[in-house]
Amino acid sequence: MSIILDNVSYVYSENTAYQIQALKNINLKIEDGQFIGIIGHTGSGKSTLIQHLNGLMKATSGSIYFHGKDIYEEDFDLRELRNRVGLVFQYPEHQLFEATIFDDVSFGPKNQGLTKEEAGLRTFEALKKVGMPEELYDQSPFGLSGGQKRRVAIAGVLAMKPEVLILDEPTAGLDPAGRDEILDLVARMHREQGITVILVSHSMEDVAKYVQRMIVMNQGSVMYDGLPKEVFRHYKELEAVGLAAPQVTYLMNELKACGLNVDTDATTIAEARASLLEALMGMDAKKADFGGTPC
Repeated sequence: MSIILDNVSYVYSENTAYQIQALKNINLKIEDGQFIGIIGHTGSGKSTLIQHLNGLMKATSGSIYFHGKDIYEEDFDLRELRNRVGLVFQYPEHQLFEATIFDDVSFGPKNQGLTKEEAGLRTFEALKKVGMPEELYDQSPFGLSGGQKRRVAIAGVLAMKPEVLILDEPTAGLDPAGRDEILDLVARMHREQGITVILVSHSMEDVAKYVQRMIVMNQGSVMYDGLPKEVFRHYKELEAVGLAAPQVTYLMNELKACGLNVDTDATTIAEARASLLEALMGMDAKKADFGGTPC
């Protein structure tokens, strides 16, 4: 197991008039190699949660284990943990600070004690993986587009060779094409390198398309934890806490109510299309009876 959270709670401004409990008794096991999506409305605790995974925030109570070792033990190397559990923040500007793209990405490897040559090789490799053209390497990262800045921020984490890659809303503010490019990139890295990926997102369609497991946060607690199709079966409960299922989920349930034998567990357009074609091909048009529904 990569990461275990054992009864973790976190309180902001503890013992003051502004005290807020952001996490409440969280128990999670994050297995090696999983692609996990974390969703929740604003204030649900999802961003606070991920900052505990590499020790940026310390739990008010409870324990966190990385490969069986308690990260709160005095002799635990938090710096090594942050090398192995990389976090890409929602706004890439928070992670970009060097004069050039190449220097920015190589900052992490250099601070791992690698030689200049080793750090340079890591940097080239990471920038290639995220699809950054070589002619941009000597340019300032602050003149890039939003999508390019995110690529550079991801490359800066990848250059440190993490075992776990955490991305906090990596597609925020991007157009549909830019969103797909970033998420396809992340999915390819997960598939080819086998690293653990944790994606925080507000887009149900994105989560449904890419992740293997979903964790739904609500008021600092884990509301649901399971396969996307299992979680989206509770779309009415999700609506009650300000969330929603993918549009496909609603469509398939409406078609089912109309009498079509479709798979209501379909969560992507591809799955819905396959199910709908199968239902239509298996239906005898002469005997089809929709029971007088308005469908």
